[in-house]
Amino acid sequence: MKNKIFTLVALLGLFAFSQANAQQKWTDLDPSPMDVVYFPTSLPLQTTFRGSKDSPLVKIYYSRPQLKGREMMGGKDVPYGKVWRLGANEATEITLYKDVSIGGETVKAGTYSVYAIPTETQWTIILNTKLDTWGNYAHDESKDVARFVVNVEAPDAKIEAFSMAIQAKGDGAEWVIGWENAVVKVPMKM
Repeated sequence: MKNKIFTLVALLGLFAFSQANAQQKWTDLDPSPMDVVYFPTSLPLQTTFRGSKDSPLVKIYYSRPQLKGREMMGGKDVPYGKVWRLGANEATEITLYKDVSIGGETVKAGTYSVYAIPTETQWTIILNTKLDTWGNYAHDESKDVARFVVNVEAPDAKIEAFSMAIQAKGDGAEWVIGWENAVVKVPMKM
């Protein structure tokens, strides 16, 4: 009986230790969660639940910072005229599954990091071949494959969470990027 009690206590202790140890390995939740945008829109859901045979044309991974009462565009965190990672945390990455015309420039199929140089009236969007980078600290201009300028529009209302979408438009699409008091629309032709 003592052996059974000892074994039970030892197992419970081991379980409690492993649970406490496992919880110590988790880090705090990121205040800027990752998001993904597909074109065609919601392609994985359509494929899974509607049996769509479409293939993805574009996929974008990015982090979604929140304003939380701060001034961001043109402020100290996203100053005008400086390279910005176009989101938070790791640099945003776009995957093109075939050659695509973006902002009037043909870009070969592949995965690229995305940066921007915002001003009050225009943003320069930059596609770069250096991947898996944090912020804009590792931006290497010599690895830029495309740069294009798009005009800033005012949103209907202030945009709290940095957001992206790709919307069908004519024979192509429009990559819409918005945050705070700015929206830019990047034309894409597939």
